[in-house]
Order: sequence, then C-alpha cells, then structure tokens
Amino acid sequence: MDKLSNIGTIRDVLNRHGFQFSKSLGQNFLINPTVCPRIAEEGGAGPGTGVIEIGTGIGVLTAELAKRADKVVAVEIDSRLMPVLAETLADYHNIKIINDDVLKVDLHRLIREEFGGMDVAVCANLPYYITSPIIMGLLEAQLPIKSITVMVQKEAAIRICARPGTREAGAVSLAVRYFSTPKLLFHVSRGSFLPAPNVDSCVIRLDVREQTPENVRDEMFFFRLVRAAFSQRRKTLVNPVASVLAVSKESVKAALEQLGIRQTARAEELTLEEFIALSNLLTEAKSHA
Repeated sequence: MDKLSNIGTIRDVLNRHGFQFSKSLGQNFLINPTVCPRIAEEGGAGPGTGVIEIGTGIGVLTAELAKRADKVVAVEIDSRLMPVLAETLADYHNIKIINDDVLKVDLHRLIREEFGGMDVAVCANLPYYITSPIIMGLLEAQLPIKSITVMVQKEAAIRICARPGTREAGAVSLAVRYFSTPKLLFHVSRGSFLPAPNVDSCVIRLDVREQTPENVRDEMFFFRLVRAAFSQRRKTLVNPVASVLAVSKESVKAALEQLGIRQTARAEELTLEEFIALSNLLTEAKSHA
C-alpha cells in the first residue's frame, strides 16, 4: 500500500478496521514521510541484512525496512493491528509479523531460525514508558546483532547518549556504553506523530560492541556499583556505594584515593573506565573483608 505515512490514508485504514489508539501501549504512529526512510537507511537495512523491528504501528517503518533489507521480522504486541498489517503490508513478501511481547520472545532463537547468517540490526519506535527495559534487555542479552536504532523521547535520548563523566550522564549512560557505542542521529518533532505526543523525540543508534570490556572482574558487581552510585546522584559517592554494596566507607574512600578521584566526587563525574577500576578495587576489598 502506498502513502502509508499520509494522514488521510492512516485515518482511512484505522477507521475501516475500527482501531482506536491505546494510551496504555503508548501508541503514536509516524505521519512524517521523511522519518522512516531515514531510520531505515541509518539503521543499517540493506542488501544481505536482516532486521528485527519492535512495534510496527500500521507498518510505515516496516515497509521502508522491507524495501532495503533481505528480510524483516517485526514483533508487535497489539493483536488489533494484525488485520491492519495484513492489508498495509500485503505487497511485501519478505516480512514476518510476530504477535507477541518482545520481552518474552527468545530473540537468540529467532535470529538463528529466521536470518541464517545474515548481519542483523534492530529498529524500533519505542513507547516512552518502556524505552530503557527494551534497550537494556537487548544489550544485556548480548545478541548477535550489529546495531539497535530506536526513536525515543528527546530527554531519554540525551541521557542514553551522554558521555560518562558529564552532567547529563546517568546509570543507563554507563550501561549503554558498556555494551555499545551510542550516537544521536536526528531529532523528530512531536508533530510528526498521530496522535501528537507532548514531547519531541530523537532517533539514536547503538553500535553494539563485538565484546564487552575485558577487564571487569565481576560484571554483576560492576552494574550494582553503577546503580548504587546514581541512586542518590546529588550526593557524593561514598555513602550510597558503601550502603548499597555493603562495603565499608573506608574501603570506598581508599579505592577513590588509589584511583586519584576526589572523595567528594559524584557519580556523574566518573568515566566508564574509572567505574570499572573502582568496581575492581571494591571487588577485591570485599573478597578480603
């Protein structure tokens, strides 16, 4: 079907199927005709590639991905969209729709069974309320994928892409950089959606690392440290880290001193490398406690 981003076409299709937007699912469908082609291009869709799309809307981005990639597997949680997609994507024969919650799908198995050795990318227009769980779920699963390209709320994009050691950085910034190299691609105004949300959006791409940092002694402890450090981001590191990780304040202070970090430092001031070094020292301190 042509003109899938045309507001008249969208309204006609949705009305014909009796579809109503779901606030609980955070549904905002793209109507700006320039956005989806750009997401597809910058998201890595091309000859010899496969794409997992998360959340289809009425298939605007799905169609653009299918024009470029060898195969698209789209995971859509809303069963009410299945007859809509059967109509809007009828002309494409390299698309498979899975009606399920992506957080419950075995993506390792899906990639193995559906893409047969292709380079695989993930693309998504994510509801704002579930941005971090999906992004972190994809990264922590350490899937055999090249990149994750997603549209997210502008403020979330800034936080996700923030460089550790800067004021904008948060726990998610550190976690994302542990697994990938993030890049903010372009902004998308709220008027590009139906219905229009109350905030602007950004498209970001996370280029997934082939391997995570090798010098982390205890990965689980590292992420606990990061979460603890940012749990009270206005306070200095010592108290929240010592309290949450059950290590002495003296151990935390000694580790900071050894690394040449001020004992009054806040979480946002540390780089990824400094967090890794601090984690290793505190892991050693706990083992000797």
